[in-house]
Amino acid sequence: MAGIKGQKVILHEKIQNGEDDFKNPIYEESIVEVENVLIEPASNDAVITEQQLTGKHMVYVLHIPKGDNHNWKDAVVEFYGETWNTFGDCMIYDQDLIPLKWNKKVKVERYE
Repeated sequence: MAGIKGQKVILHEKIQNGEDDFKNPIYEESIVEVENVLIEPASNDAVITEQQLTGKHMVYVLHIPKGDNHNWKDAVVEFYGETWNTFGDCMIYDQDLIPLKWNKKVKVERYE
């Protein structure tokens, strides 16, 4: 029996590289390929709850591998040949308490 294996996701990570004259952050975009990401379709209950709470239409939940240090908050991601947005904070679980290879979750909506 083969183990669980994730897929490659392309992350458009925003990295702050300075501030403008009004002290607003200036970002640079870095494109990174992240291997072994689990892509889970969102449940109907989760979609309805998220839409009621935030107005966002959650489509997928990405499970990020342990040891990943990229910034997934409000990032553009690509998988399945389409472009998506992450939203909300990345939920992080204690690595030592999770027996599998993934310890972070981030919600995904359709890119518009």
